[in-house]
Amino acid sequence: MNKSDLIDAVAEKAELSKVASGRALEAILETIVQAVSKDDNVSLVGFGSFKSAARAAREGKNPKTGEKIKIQATTVPKFSAGATFKAAVVAAHTPKGKKKK
Repeated sequence: MNKSDLIDAVAEKAELSKVASGRALEAILETIVQAVSKDDNVSLVGFGSFKSAARAAREGKNPKTGEKIKIQATTVPKFSAGATFKAAVVAAHTPKGKKKK
């Protein structure tokens, strides 16, 4: 599913126009990006949480030459799926009649 498909699905489920759904999705994404950029966490209970995470400096390899290179420390966005989201994905991929261990 791409962004356009998501807008169409939201428009249908929420009984909104595609334009209104597109604006709402853009506003949500922009708000999440701004919050995480400012080191705020965004938690959507059941769905998941967005936060920034520090990545330490490390040594890597140039894939072409095999030469060792230093990769600088950085901050990256991180998403952690919530329990309801995880359960839905597991249920969708568990064959019927079989119980998970």
